[in-house]
Amino acid sequence: MKAKKVIVIHVRDDVEKEEFMRELQKLNLPAFIYVHGKLNSLKINIQGTKDEIRDAIYKIKDIHKRVRSRLYANKRGLYRYVLDDIFREAGVSISAPILLKTLELLGETVEFKDNELETSMPWNEIVNLTRKLGEYLADISLQTTRQIREVALPLAIVFDIDPEEVLDLMVEVGVAEYKEDKFKYELVKNKEQAMEIMLKHLTGEEDEN
Repeated sequence: MKAKKVIVIHVRDDVEKEEFMRELQKLNLPAFIYVHGKLNSLKINIQGTKDEIRDAIYKIKDIHKRVRSRLYANKRGLYRYVLDDIFREAGVSISAPILLKTLELLGETVEFKDNELETSMPWNEIVNLTRKLGEYLADISLQTTRQIREVALPLAIVFDIDPEEVLDLMVEVGVAEYKEDKFKYELVKNKEQAMEIMLKHLTGEEDEN
C-alpha cells in the first residue's frame, strides 16, 4: 500500500542547500521524492510503501548530517568526513594511510576511526589534496609497492617534489632500492624508519647533527 510523508530539512545557506541537493541526486531510493526549495529549508515529499519511506527518511537525514559535518567545523575546529565521500568527490581512490600521513605532515589535526576522519582541513581543500595524491599515485603505481607509496606520496606533496624524483632520492639516501627483476621500487627499511630518515634528509636536519 502506497503512503506519503513530508519532511523539512533546514539549511544555513545556499552552499549547504547545493551540497545537500547534489548528494540527494546520487541517492538510489525506491521511494519517489519531490523537493520544494524555500529560503532556508527544503520541503521533501516522499511517496512509497511504509518501508520505502522509512528507508528514504533515514538516508536523507544521514546525508544531511554528513553534509553539515563536512561544511561546518565543530567546537574543536574539526570537520568530519566519511572517507568514501572524499574519494568519490575527488574521483580517485587511494589508501587511507597515504591521505592521513599527508595531512599529518602538513600540520593538520587528524583523528581517524571507523572510516570517518576528523581533521582541521576544510572540504574543498581535502578534495583537491586527494585529487593530487591520486594523480601522483597514477604516475608511480606500476613501479612501486604499497609500502613505498605510503612514504613517497606524502613526501611528494609536502615538499612539492615530483614523485618519481622522491623515489630516486629514497634510493640515493638508502631507504629503498630498485628491483630490476620486478621493475619495482621497494623499501629496505620499515615504513616508519624510512619516513623518519627522509624527513631528516629533506628538512636538512641530518646536516646539523
